[in-house]
Amino acid sequence: MKINFANTLGLHPQALALRARRAEVLASNLANADTPNYKARDFDVDRLLREAETPAIPLRVTHPSHIAQVSDAFNGLLYRVPQQASLDGNTVEEHIEQAKFADNALRYQASLRFINGKISTLLLALRGE
Repeated sequence: MKINFANTLGLHPQALALRARRAEVLASNLANADTPNYKARDFDVDRLLREAETPAIPLRVTHPSHIAQVSDAFNGLLYRVPQQASLDGNTVEEHIEQAKFADNALRYQASLRFINGKISTLLLALRGE
């Protein structure tokens, strides 16, 4: 009997990749908190996971000059709108970035634990315990 890891693990491998990328983006925001005119960036992991869950209708490309479907989810980086604008044009608000970074780390850890639990269960089943 074959084990289909895509069905077994669900969206958690994609969630790990997206959350790891978001951690990089948020860390970049925090590192540039004092850089004049730096614009804080972020993306919506939950929206990307919902889009990955629902099957998309493939685009039909009939001519070489047609625009191909963009499959890179990380092109969706958006600028964050600050609650209080800085005089130097920087939109990073450290307390907000730190909170979002902590929330992202917690959700990353939850997905990692879920995958670990699924793999442990599969190993127990394979051993017959």
